[in-house]
Amino acid sequence: MSEEMNNEMAEVKSFSVGEIVTGTVTKVEEKQAYVNVGYKTDGVVPISELSSLHVEKVSDVLSEGDEIQLKVTKASDDELVLSKRAVAAEKAWEDMEEKLQNGDTFNAEVADVVKGGLVVDVGVRGFIPASLVERHYVEDFSDYKGKSLRLKVVEMDREKNKLILSQRAVLDAEAQNRKRSTLENIHEGDVIEGTVQRLTDFGAFVDIGGVDGLVHISQMAHHHVDTPSEVVSEGDQIKVKVLGVDPDNERISLSIKETLPGPWEQIEGKVKSGDVVTGTVKRLVSFGAFIEIAPGVEGLVHISQIANRHIGTPGEVLEEGQEVQAKVLDVNINDKRISLSIRSLEEEAEVKQNKKVEKEYQKEDDSSGFSLGDMIGDQLKKYK
Repeated sequence: MSEEMNNEMAEVKSFSVGEIVTGTVTKVEEKQAYVNVGYKTDGVVPISELSSLHVEKVSDVLSEGDEIQLKVTKASDDELVLSKRAVAAEKAWEDMEEKLQNGDTFNAEVADVVKGGLVVDVGVRGFIPASLVERHYVEDFSDYKGKSLRLKVVEMDREKNKLILSQRAVLDAEAQNRKRSTLENIHEGDVIEGTVQRLTDFGAFVDIGGVDGLVHISQMAHHHVDTPSEVVSEGDQIKVKVLGVDPDNERISLSIKETLPGPWEQIEGKVKSGDVVTGTVKRLVSFGAFIEIAPGVEGLVHISQIANRHIGTPGEVLEEGQEVQAKVLDVNINDKRISLSIRSLEEEAEVKQNKKVEKEYQKEDDSSGFSLGDMIGDQLKKYK
């Protein structure tokens, strides 16, 4: 009899608070679970000791037959209370501390959206402030629940159970790496694609791979541009040419204009000698007037070709901003020169007018039924 009692006593063990044990779930209730930890001993795991996050019912976390590690939180002759959360937290804090020291990146799923940010379960409750979720402002986080984020530990205090995580730190580091790579690998003269990020009065900033380059307003087009929005909009995918790179100050100068055909190339074959063109007087100089006949293309009307009479200065006939017609006398694309004449059109108009008057007089002669010769002939008959 005493031998049987000794065997039963050998199968019973006393547990100490803080001890880590392994057990098998034998029963799952709504608010607690029972776990056999050997030695004919069952412990209870309250729902509050399942996770660092809120749990609705025990069956959401445990099932009968599950083998789990637990920490003893209370041990007496009639009660053994165990915690799954405490074991997970112990390992989690060690893991998070190592990640903080090494700057490691890890993935975690958003368990809840709360005021001011997001909550994840990494064995302990981790909090991601709203400002550390993305690099840009997010107004509504409702669709982030269940989403997996890439995170870094930015602050932790084990005693206060405080763990602050950041996805923005991961994104910022990646952006900095892209920027560094871009600055190292692009060179003056490269033609690359980029995305218009924002417009200012003096130009447009274009993302060309983690770094924004500036397209100054003077480099947006071959013609004069008053505001950048005339040429591009935010979000546009555009082609730009690199004009200069300053890696130390992270500045890149870009040009849209340099990727476009020049205005002179665009008019090649479209404007030829003898054509009549319409243009705007851009500048008056002592020897003539420059007329813009296409964006970025100006032709010269020499002072001798402004009017069909002698003038002392171009300003006697023309003024800046005036729209005029002129005849093309000569085109030289290579030298970017076009000679124009207003006088030729005036002379041609006079010739046409004179011919018109002559025809009208001729019609009047024909309709009268007699000519000057007839009148002279009639007078001669009187002397016969």
